[in-house]
Amino acid sequence: MKRPITATLIAVLYGGAAWAEVTISHGYSAFGDLKYGPDFTHFAYANPDAPQGGTIRQRQLYGATTFDSMNIFIIKGDSAPEVSHHVYDSLMVRAFDEPDALYGLVAETIEYPEDLSYIAFDMRPEARFHDGEPVTAQDVVFTIDALKTEGHPYYRNLLSDVENVTAESDLRVRFDLAPGAGSALPGDIAELAILPEHFYEANPFDESWMTPPLGSGPYELTGIDAPRTITFCKDPDYWAADLPVNVGRNNFECFAYEYFADDTVGFEAFTAGEYTMRVENRSTQWATGYDFPAIERGHVKKTILPDSRPARAQGIWFNMRQPALQDIRVRQAIEYTFNWEWTNETLFYSSYKRTDSFFENTDMEATGLPEGQELALLEEFRDQLPPEVFDEPPHEPYAGGPNPRDRGGLRAASRLLDEAGWITGDDGMRRNADGELLTLALVDDSASLGRIITPFVENLRSIGVDATFDVVNPSTWTERRQTFDFDLAFIAWAVQTNPGAELRAFYGSAAAASEGSNNLTGLADPVVDALIEKAVAAESREEVVTAARALDRVLRSKNIWIGTWHLGAHWVAVWDIFGRPEEPAPYDFNRGVDFWWLDQEKHDALVAEGALDPQI
Repeated sequence: MKRPITATLIAVLYGGAAWAEVTISHGYSAFGDLKYGPDFTHFAYANPDAPQGGTIRQRQLYGATTFDSMNIFIIKGDSAPEVSHHVYDSLMVRAFDEPDALYGLVAETIEYPEDLSYIAFDMRPEARFHDGEPVTAQDVVFTIDALKTEGHPYYRNLLSDVENVTAESDLRVRFDLAPGAGSALPGDIAELAILPEHFYEANPFDESWMTPPLGSGPYELTGIDAPRTITFCKDPDYWAADLPVNVGRNNFECFAYEYFADDTVGFEAFTAGEYTMRVENRSTQWATGYDFPAIERGHVKKTILPDSRPARAQGIWFNMRQPALQDIRVRQAIEYTFNWEWTNETLFYSSYKRTDSFFENTDMEATGLPEGQELALLEEFRDQLPPEVFDEPPHEPYAGGPNPRDRGGLRAASRLLDEAGWITGDDGMRRNADGELLTLALVDDSASLGRIITPFVENLRSIGVDATFDVVNPSTWTERRQTFDFDLAFIAWAVQTNPGAELRAFYGSAAAASEGSNNLTGLADPVVDALIEKAVAAESREEVVTAARALDRVLRSKNIWIGTWHLGAHWVAVWDIFGRPEEPAPYDFNRGVDFWWLDQEKHDALVAEGALDPQI
């Protein structure tokens, strides 16, 4: 792998028999040089003179609608995702103006040999948890052991190539990695929250609980009003406040999150100033809803913030554990009933782009016919792949037409279902040879999807499928998702800039059989597994791109989802009381808010006008 230009190289006794070069560095990049040297003072997108204080109030993150647990690392309960943003520190943190670089936080340096057979971190002695206890290498060991044995399946898949983790001293921790673990894994490990072992003596790791968690990060969880609000305020003694990675960051005194099960109610609360920053997820709302008095008076501003990260893998996913959905013809037929063109034009005001790739908005998306290194890689599996993988461009989902019931698509869907043995009876419903009804339920915990899903369901019913859109409460949906008790699910996953071991959790065979995993479809395919391992073991960015394009092409040939839409930016509305860097970080949005600050003069002006409650 290419070493950072600022790394120190030393020779060490390697394997007890030979000397080898080892890199010791303040930062890590899977492929390429680091932008920031060891003496950097702050990230370029941070304002080192940002004012401190005030509260930013937001709607809940990631579409969550409720919470009943503060333990975010296991599958039990509905945990509050905001905890991970504020409470915990990690060994290293990402620079959001580089695609894959990390710099030391709890870790002062990272050490690794050329073959990445191990990584080791020397930790800062001043690191402290909020109760004053030191952060030690043993806490890191505890964290990894807990995540691998009792954590969410995502972590178990991510860390499967960690063969051993050892506290070599109180402040040095070593990870021994499996051969071919890949250059992305050190960064994944370095980003994990460090958990205090002593906290879990009274709070079992494998249970859900509402106890405020203990961490070493900049904020403490100071207020819980379940399931409505959750508040984090600064630790006045935060040990890392002045480290270069934190200069210009964590400027607000508090972060408060308001939870709304009904987003219509949530929007009304925003217009009334009950919270002050809103990321808008509904195109209709963005296009037509922002005409309330505070907008007209200039108190609320709309802005579009670009996002250079890969688009989320958002779509309607088929649960192929269900017998009817194991037939690709059935899945293809269902795809024909989702009318993207009409949906985008009529419901979305033509705001979005179609998602057809699992690596949308990146150079990892498969296009045209395979060639070069991608073709050479796919040739290894030619006898296990359908001819169209080699002879046709990658699958693109059916576009639909200008009318909600696109006749061409419905005719194609009907033909496929006939071929699959699902025949229309006298009652207009489709049954197989055993007389079983073709029944499909798309399950979600948000009725707001109804305007999109209802026309889709109606199209399915028009061709004889007993289709429903089932809205359940959040806890029920969490349980059903974890036990794969659904036919179709509308879900979006974040995609890494340099995908690696996390791909196993979404598409790998081991995850397919693991309850609570992110492999929603139940996909278990040896070629997919092999291509994932090619991406994991890649030694250059070019090899990652090659493996990802091949994986994308193969996944798309299997019709495991209906890709929906993406924006490539964020619609953001704010009460005009904030300052933010002139050049926002291109590779993150959610954590980018950490670099905003309260503009006290603007805040006081709105309060003086009576537009905003002084407590907000």
